[in-house]
Amino acid sequence: MRVYCSNTMSTQKTVRQSADTVEENELRLDQEKAEQIVDALNTELANAYVLYHQLKKHHWVVEGAEFLPLHEFLEEAYEHVEEGADEIAERAQALGGVPVSGPTNLEDRATVEFEGEDVYDVRTMFRNDLEMYGDMIESMRDSIELAENLGDHATAELLRQILVTLEEDGHHFEHYLEDDTLVLEEATKDR
Repeated sequence: MRVYCSNTMSTQKTVRQSADTVEENELRLDQEKAEQIVDALNTELANAYVLYHQLKKHHWVVEGAEFLPLHEFLEEAYEHVEEGADEIAERAQALGGVPVSGPTNLEDRATVEFEGEDVYDVRTMFRNDLEMYGDMIESMRDSIELAENLGDHATAELLRQILVTLEEDGHHFEHYLEDDTLVLEEATKDR
């Protein structure tokens, strides 16, 4: 006796909500206001994933006398970014929106730009990261102001918490870029 299994789930599509739409939400935030906030949240989400992938790349390729502490620092930094991104996505969904998620959509939506696939020296990588942190911090402040002005104090508070972490991590990149070091000059010269 033969048993045939049919997997209709793989060919059948049921769209529950189209991307770039905002449905009525149970948080009692006016739909027009929710649309503006979800749009801002999706920009922040896209920015977060661009930064996440850049930090992850740097985590993989960092080399040199200070490899291990930098490798661990970058891991902690991209984990912070991913945690914030998850909170942003969940808030967009709670407001009736669809969090942006596909790689092409994330890239199109982001207001920050990935540095590219090339591998740079550590100082250049960290300068690029610090620049992206600065851009994201400015964007996040604008999104906080928008949420406050539209009466969505919970989103503003959530973004404030994420902003604190972004600013702290960005400041750590700034510290790494200072010119003081314990590494002897001879350790950094080609042999």
